[in-house]
Amino acid sequence: MEFCITQSWNGGSINHAPVKVKIAPNSTSDLKLSVYAPYFGDPPAPDGPSGLPFPQLWDYEVVELFLLNDDDRYIEVELCPHGQHLVLLLNGIRNIVKDELSIQYKASIEGSRWSGESLLPLEYLPPNVNRMNAFAIHGSENNRVYEALHPANTSFPDPDFHRLEFFQPINMSFIPGYNPSTVTQTWKNILEK
Repeated sequence: MEFCITQSWNGGSINHAPVKVKIAPNSTSDLKLSVYAPYFGDPPAPDGPSGLPFPQLWDYEVVELFLLNDDDRYIEVELCPHGQHLVLLLNGIRNIVKDELSIQYKASIEGSRWSGESLLPLEYLPPNVNRMNAFAIHGSENNRVYEALHPANTSFPDPDFHRLEFFQPINMSFIPGYNPSTVTQTWKNILEK
């Protein structure tokens, strides 16, 4: 399943080649998330090792994928061209219950393009994922650019990637190891607290 981010966060046009996000089965225990994107190099790279989680990665150049269920339980995956990543689990809008989860992730920059590939454990997915959105961010200060696969509308004054009402349907049946009715141990631990 491949998606192209072709609009700004509120539905405006963008002036560069679109960011592409691909979700594919990898095994019965994880899925492959791939990113192909223009490289802007702004802001500078985060000051953290490649391949490891980095807090507040959304302040840098990133591509994000959100997978959501009807109970507002969701996973947010952020991938950076410099190799850092951030995986958050949320139980309710903006309610982070686990962060800096580990994944396998590698990225490379070639001229004006970058690509990244990660393996995301199915254990991290909430049950009954049925909606999604993807975002891209780059630039600094007044030149900060926010883009969305499924944008909000112009009635919102500021970008907010947690406007879950704009997420669109996704059918996860193409992932052979994902059983929508199963609550994984990761999510059982969260919901029992």
